[in-house]
Amino acid sequence: MEYSWKNDPRLKDMDPKKLEYLTAFSEKVKKTPKNQLLSIFLTLNTEASQKGIHFSDQETELLVSILTADFSPAEKKRLDTLKLLSKKLSRQNFSGKGRVHRP
Repeated sequence: MEYSWKNDPRLKDMDPKKLEYLTAFSEKVKKTPKNQLLSIFLTLNTEASQKGIHFSDQETELLVSILTADFSPAEKKRLDTLKLLSKKLSRQNFSGKGRVHRP
C-alpha cells in the first residue's frame, strides 16, 4: 500500500486552507523533474505567503520531512544545506547585515 502524506497524523490539527495548498503543492512536486525538486521545496513558504498562507517554522519542518520522505540521503543533505543557507541569508536581511551600503 502506498503511503500518502495526507494521512500523516501530525497534520490532523493543521488549518484546512494550509492542507488544501499542500495538496496543490504536492501535485506540482509530482510533475517536477527530480533535479528541480530542491528549488521547488525552497519556494514553499514564499508561494504560500503570496496566497496569504503562513506556515510556522515548526509546520515547515514537518512538511519538509513528510514531503521528502522518499529523497535519497544525498538529496536530503543538499536540502538541509540549502535550508541553512536560506536561514542565514534571512537573518542577515532582518539584521541589516545583508544590505549593500553604497557611498
